[in-house]
Amino acid sequence: METEQTKPPHRGLKKGLYLIPTAFTAANVAMGFLAVLSSVRGFQLLAPYPEQASIYFGYAAKAIAFAILFDTLDGRVARMTRTSTEIGVQLDSLADVLTFGIAPVVLMYSWAIGATFDEANSLHGFGVFVLFMYLMCGTFRLARFNLQGTRPRVLLEGTPKVDKKNFVGLPIPAAAGLIASIVYLHPQPLSTFGENLSNVYTLLMMILVAGLGLLMVSTIRYTSFKTTGGGRRSSYVFLIIAAFGMLIWSFPQYMLFGIASAYVAHGIVWYLLGFLSPKRKEIQSESSI
Repeated sequence: METEQTKPPHRGLKKGLYLIPTAFTAANVAMGFLAVLSSVRGFQLLAPYPEQASIYFGYAAKAIAFAILFDTLDGRVARMTRTSTEIGVQLDSLADVLTFGIAPVVLMYSWAIGATFDEANSLHGFGVFVLFMYLMCGTFRLARFNLQGTRPRVLLEGTPKVDKKNFVGLPIPAAAGLIASIVYLHPQPLSTFGENLSNVYTLLMMILVAGLGLLMVSTIRYTSFKTTGGGRRSSYVFLIIAAFGMLIWSFPQYMLFGIASAYVAHGIVWYLLGFLSPKRKEIQSESSI
């Protein structure tokens, strides 16, 4: 039995540190919850008050954007304080299913598909199918991420080490962020454009959602930024973050859309440029011999 003299110092402080990442995860869940409620409320106000509906759609988009911030911070804080736990990893993934899977689906349905197409229209059913496949792809992406995180401990010796610099497949927060940034850029429901334009824009959004789902389950690598900011470069990274923070504060709609679009596109660009690299050409020529 431990006495006050033998009790290790700062044990209470150490236990308290484990609550900090969990608090950020809880904030992530809260933002996803608010995004769903705002999307549903906006859908209710579509017919009588479209302007009021756009306000709620904007709330939902901003809630998803804040959730991305909280989701980034909980992992960073857990690594900095060395308070990462297995239950924390699983809890974070479950939160991401709600915030970056269900919430964007409800927002996209309320803002675009449900607002434009009547339920009797076949495109309405196809749009619902696309949203479901996005949700399934995102769930699969999170399951694969958890498996890759535990792979060095559960698989046989000699398994290649997971690359911490890159994600395999588009992360689901980035996919949700692009959807939310588009809605935040134009929160007015697509049905306000008129029948012809609204149909075209909604179809384009459905194609985008389907493409994001495919990117999530692909093997295209995306930068994780987990190793960014270490060593002597930390001061430069801080300045870059401060500059981006000021730009986002001044031009939130355009900056969030630009950042989300650039992140989604950079993995595709790197993948395509990889086919032009000399090493890939050498491998292809050797395999054809």
